[in-house]
Amino acid sequence: MKTDFDVIIVGGGPAGSSAASYLAKEGLSVAVFESEMFPRPHVGESLVPATTRVLLETGVMPKIEEADFPKKYGATWTTPSKHAVMNQPSLSMDFAVDGHAEVRFGERAQEGVDRDYTYHVDRGKFDLILLKHAEELGAKVFQGVRVSKVDFDDPEQVTVTVRIGPRSTDFTAKVVVDASGRQTLIGRQQKIKIGDPHFDQYAVHTWFDGLDRGALCQDPKEVDHIQIHFLPMNDTWVWQIPITDTITSIGVVTQKKQFAELNADREKFFWKFVGTRRDLTEELKKCERVRPFRAEGDYSYSMEQVAGDRYVLIGDAARFVDPIFSSGVSIAMNTARLATRDIIAAAKDGKFDRSRFAEYERLQSMGTRNWYEFIQIYYRLNILFAEFVQDPKFRIDVLQLLQGDMYEESPKALVAMRESIKEVENDPGHVWYPYLSNLRTSVPTNA
Repeated sequence: MKTDFDVIIVGGGPAGSSAASYLAKEGLSVAVFESEMFPRPHVGESLVPATTRVLLETGVMPKIEEADFPKKYGATWTTPSKHAVMNQPSLSMDFAVDGHAEVRFGERAQEGVDRDYTYHVDRGKFDLILLKHAEELGAKVFQGVRVSKVDFDDPEQVTVTVRIGPRSTDFTAKVVVDASGRQTLIGRQQKIKIGDPHFDQYAVHTWFDGLDRGALCQDPKEVDHIQIHFLPMNDTWVWQIPITDTITSIGVVTQKKQFAELNADREKFFWKFVGTRRDLTEELKKCERVRPFRAEGDYSYSMEQVAGDRYVLIGDAARFVDPIFSSGVSIAMNTARLATRDIIAAAKDGKFDRSRFAEYERLQSMGTRNWYEFIQIYYRLNILFAEFVQDPKFRIDVLQLLQGDMYEESPKALVAMRESIKEVENDPGHVWYPYLSNLRTSVPTNA
């Protein structure tokens, strides 16, 4: 049966544009329907090295290099000085830590990655580069149009209803890729979306001009890192991401209920929480805020399945937990990489039933499970991360996850972290016991 396109992609962010590039390079006819007009601001401004592989494979890397985004060589975590009391006694490790931790990506080689850095990006510019690149490769890109429905009734094709201004138009394809992000179009339509029982995070963020990025660093080499500043309260942290030579993105992440309980507006919320870190507050007060405060919610959900007959879900449309390790863009682009392998193979046989996407479902499930557990453990006892990342026995395993290289069996560090958490949980007298958060560390089957 003749269709308008081989593949229709809903959403033109990093997941959708990367999928379009992979598919167009293989000669498939592709349409991308994006509801917004690019460029537009977007959260998720710090990449991890796993994105490099996709940028290279799709051929967009020269354009990213030309954009001259700040280079990111690693990541640093800081804690309030009061957390220093947590370093004695340590668990089964043979040294103490003070809550400060850092990693440099060049410490570990990674498949498909040819450099020891990645980038901090202005997502408005970055996403536009990716989308335009997909268009140059042959994808048909439609901006400012919204997909209102995906119809799977015909077993031979998919019908996508698109609203363009006041009118609705139908397009057909052999398979549809949902890259609609947190709109989760197919997840909502098919009623396969599941709220997460553990994570319910909320973020308020903005940009500042003139921040001294080295003020909270222990080493000048950390200035170009993403900085994660923990606040003296459970499950709450601040990101610090270089955007240009002088502009820095700052965001507060905490449990959504804390915003509701405060009944605060965004600005009051931001400064109330940042104010618990005097060192950070003093530096930010010297700066000029150059963007309005923006809010992000609905961070935590999963899907009963990420593929079905004639559809595949990628990126945030499939799963999202929490942005603590800058995972969003990497997961978006790498699930696009993995899903398009199966789509290309299915297209050669002309069959797009769910079984054709089994390998993608397996890899996506494995990677998500590793990531989900890692983040759960991190929030349950974040000082544990500082110890593991500095322990030579586990540092490279932890770095593997931080690089976004997670689509394989659980690294040994995760196993050891589970055991350490249990050790603390089972000993109310342990000096770290009071620092356990309320977050549980079970991993549901649909993680």
